[in-house]
Amino acid sequence: MVGIIDYGIGNLFSLKSSLAYIGEEAIITNDAEELKKCDHIILPGVGAFGDAVKKLRESGMDQVVLSEAALGKPLLGICLGMQLLFDKSYEYGEYDGLGLIPGVVRPIASMISQGLKVPHIGWNGLHFPKDKERCPIFADLQENDCVYFVHSFAAVDCADNLTASTEYGAELTAAVAKGNIYGTQFHPEKSSRVGLQILSAFCKL
Repeated sequence: MVGIIDYGIGNLFSLKSSLAYIGEEAIITNDAEELKKCDHIILPGVGAFGDAVKKLRESGMDQVVLSEAALGKPLLGICLGMQLLFDKSYEYGEYDGLGLIPGVVRPIASMISQGLKVPHIGWNGLHFPKDKERCPIFADLQENDCVYFVHSFAAVDCADNLTASTEYGAELTAAVAKGNIYGTQFHPEKSSRVGLQILSAFCKL
């Protein structure tokens, strides 16, 4: 069973539909006891970091994420959900994240070539580090397989845990992992066959 955390922010139903398509049972919930019964947890998220982390903490779901992650349960943060895993974000202010993966989140406008649109929206290829073993959620993928991005901010200072990057006027963080904690800046549930392969691999962990 996959638990999709409902804290008022996220593309919940398309994610649940994608999991159903690959034969995975999933629930959307903000009940701590239900999440504790799940084998895997997904933290989705869209919108602004400050609003999201406030709602996460007000709902008490931050403590559920931290406690379940500490037990070794596979956790996947998607898009803003991935950004919440980091130490801090500088999205229209300065906000503390969950601190599960070292790094901070900053505007991509300061990183990419002038003239490129922000937010970065569309399909981009994944590049996997050549000096590391391939992250297990990408085991079935090929270099440059494309996934769907929608973001204006990206994680930096996270090279030790980088599992994939993408080129958009600069090499931007596309995915990270640390132990049982995984994050994708892109949306697997919107990334067609490749995204389904990633979700399937995560659910097999």
